[in-house]
Amino acid sequence: MADETTLHASARVALINPASMLDRLCDHFVDHGTVTRETDNARLEGIFGAVQLTLVANALDITVTSPTKSYLFVVKSSVADHLVEFADGETIALDWQGDAVGETHIPYFREVVVRGARDITPAMRRVTVACDDPGHFTSGGLHVRVLIPPRGREPVWPSVGPDSRVIWPEGDDALAKRTYTIRSIDHARGELDIDVVLHDDSPGSIWAREAKPGDRVGLLGPGGGDVIPADWYLLCGDETALPAIARIAETLPSSTRASIVIEVADASEQQEIASKAMIEVTWLHRDGAPAGSTDLLPQAVRSIALPDQGSPFVFAGCEQAAARAIRKHLRAEKQLSKDRHLVAAYWRRGHADVHDHGE
Repeated sequence: MADETTLHASARVALINPASMLDRLCDHFVDHGTVTRETDNARLEGIFGAVQLTLVANALDITVTSPTKSYLFVVKSSVADHLVEFADGETIALDWQGDAVGETHIPYFREVVVRGARDITPAMRRVTVACDDPGHFTSGGLHVRVLIPPRGREPVWPSVGPDSRVIWPEGDDALAKRTYTIRSIDHARGELDIDVVLHDDSPGSIWAREAKPGDRVGLLGPGGGDVIPADWYLLCGDETALPAIARIAETLPSSTRASIVIEVADASEQQEIASKAMIEVTWLHRDGAPAGSTDLLPQAVRSIALPDQGSPFVFAGCEQAAARAIRKHLRAEKQLSKDRHLVAAYWRRGHADVHDHGE
């Protein structure tokens, strides 16, 4: 959570059993932030802001504080979604008061237009899009959710309901949603580069292969967490995290050191990693093994000694099982505090677009 919270929103929600709702909200959000619980109230804190929940007669009072308009919307929308999810069919009337009331557009949504696309490696394709507001994507995270409209149809973008829940287009207008890293931002040209790992017939792969100048897509974000200042970094992941690792490496100052470990299919998928920092890059090749079927990356991470002094930071992005193994190693074996690592499950073998960014 940011040090200063400047925007506020509040609501009172009438409920048959508000105490049960308070319990369920706390049980859910404990995996996504810090929950401070007392008998009749709770405070939930995370990277987007804080939520104060207080039991009153036949209702739950909710107060949200966040540092930005986008973050305030994220928290309000999340609270609204989970109130409905946990209501078990009970009608939820949610009337927000305070800042950004009556918002009908998602504040972190941007429509962009494809400028071009080209292959970076046999399995990585770069899509360049034009954006009127590239500065919007410079902070707040490395990732965006790309909203891909059906081919040949005028895009219908998501809107916001009166309770701050997102209303998604359905039927013939339904959007394919895929999460990717913004590889680079060109402020002078007003362009963003988005690197896509090509899979057989996934919606994102089809979009990247077929993208042509003039195509319109939507972007939600950025999100996924930021890398904090440190004097030593471990940046590791498979090819899905390669764009993020390369972007992070480019921003590191010359005073820092970094060990970089990247798992790819074979040598043809390697890319140049540029950095002002003192870096050591190790490539792990699966050599025919399917992605997500080996423990190459967790084993490599276990073999790296974290410095005894200074302020280390570990970034990892990979398949879900590997991410869990790395997270467990860092916390249980290395005793690395939560604020000194960001381990993200970018995908799960056999499933689509997981992107669990951990803590």
